Amino acid sequence: MFKRFYLFTSIMLTFILLFGCSNPEATKNTNDGNDSEQTASKQKVEVTMSAAASLQDALTNIEKKYENEHKNVDLKFNFGASGALKQQIEQGAPVDLFFSAAEDKFDELVQKGEIAKSQGVDLVGNDLVLVVPKDPKKDIKDFADLSTKTNKIALGTPDAVPAGNYAKQTLEKLHIWNDVSNKIVYAKDVRQVLSYVETGNVDAGIVYKTDALISNKVKIVATADEATHDPIVYPVGVIKDTKHPKEAKEFYKYLQGKEALTILKEYGFVSK
Repeated sequence: MFKRFYLFTSIMLTFILLFGCSNPEATKNTNDGNDSEQTASKQKVEVTMSAAASLQDALTNIEKKYENEHKNVDLKFNFGASGALKQQIEQGAPVDLFFSAAEDKFDELVQKGEIAKSQGVDLVGNDLVLVVPKDPKKDIKDFADLSTKTNKIALGTPDAVPAGNYAKQTLEKLHIWNDVSNKIVYAKDVRQVLSYVETGNVDAGIVYKTDALISNKVKIVATADEATHDPIVYPVGVIKDTKHPKEAKEFYKYLQGKEALTILKEYGFVSK
């Protein structure tokens, strides 16, 4: 009987030692793993950039490469007309960087102290082109044809859309603005202009070359002479009140590097 009691006691002690020592450690390891995952998630920083609509495809490509190399950063983009984006920033929109399609919109933010002059740079340029539907119903070959061979022409709203402002300058310089002003269909940004042309809702539109190149539903029939409009400059900079200065400045520097500039050039942008 004593032997049976001794055997039972030994078995119980073995179970106590096994489960008492191993299970807490396993639980601890599991908790540590969860804590590590939660810590990693909390450390990921969301960096927001307001950028001109014409940059959408190039920046989406850059986003993939950058996030792959910087696991702690989650890039977010707010695309739109540069004028509208400028107003949002002035009204306190939570933005870390601004990539404008117009130098004047950018400079206004610098003058108002929203962007430090030392944290801004003219990064790339673009061309202004006249596009028509791929299968046009009218024989439009040049800007001069707009006054006689069109019923509707799409432009970005000049006050808010830099491409629309450049387009108006070109048409004025060519002395045909008065002839076509009553044919203009205004759009909120260059992508909407492109859409109007693609769908045949207008006979022609004036957009950036970079926008025309991404569409297989339009064709470029003419490029505006640089002398007919202000220089097309895309400045980028860090917002002074960014909540993530370190990460914002790192992305700002990356955009000036070889990898980012190569991608921008692939989409039709030109170096400044």
